[in-house]
Amino acid sequence: MIGGTLIAYRWELVKLVAQRRTWLGMLTAAVGPIVYLLLELAQGPPGAPLANNLGHTGVGFALVVFKLIAVVGPAIIVALIAGDIVASEDMEGTLKTILTRSLRRGEVLAGKLLALFTYLAAAMALFFVVSTVGGVIAWGFHPLLNISGSRLSALHALALDVPAVAVYCLPVLALASFGLFLSVVTRQSVAAIGGTLIYAMALQGVAAISAIRSAHPFLLTNQFTAWHDLFQTPTASGAIVRSLWVSAAFALPPLVAAWVVFNRRDIAS
Repeated sequence: MIGGTLIAYRWELVKLVAQRRTWLGMLTAAVGPIVYLLLELAQGPPGAPLANNLGHTGVGFALVVFKLIAVVGPAIIVALIAGDIVASEDMEGTLKTILTRSLRRGEVLAGKLLALFTYLAAAMALFFVVSTVGGVIAWGFHPLLNISGSRLSALHALALDVPAVAVYCLPVLALASFGLFLSVVTRQSVAAIGGTLIYAMALQGVAAISAIRSAHPFLLTNQFTAWHDLFQTPTASGAIVRSLWVSAAFALPPLVAAWVVFNRRDIAS
């Protein structure tokens, strides 16, 4: 099972590298921070956590941008690949060829999921590197004031940036899981990509409903700020732990549903 999954994973990576959608997503991840940097230089820092550091140090700039792009930014990057990764082969008829080879259906789907998560990790890493390098060039590599107002050395803050980005990626992977589900079920790239974006916007809409305020901590959209725990004094962990299980709770049902549908699919149709 593992060997077949790794074979499928390798081929999915090769296909992703060859697709224009992949590079479009990477371009979005690289250009986005530059656009925000230019806006901040022109308008001044926004009212986001750590934004008071802009103009003094560029170490936390990536996290400020993460706050500003909210759910829509990563949803666009996710939708480009997640909504297309299965549906495009369904539409082009190549899925029949894959499923009639020696690999099992579960191995093929697992390989696609791993490739999708690898792409997202690479896109977020690129986003972080471009943001940090751009911020340091603009404002220097100086100490940072965390959310609690405590002073952190530049190296300490940079070391915290890395796990903060990892925590930020947890709900992003949950969005990707739903996009994969739509890609399997709809068999149409446009429908799956559009559906992933609508899903992300719907989650934001639900989070804005004040009548369910008590449920807000358990909504997927509110897990995008769990990294705040790392930039408080003393360092907390409650929101990070909650983000782990809430993101998993949102990711597992669509993944299980995708697996069931994919394994029962009539490859002749």
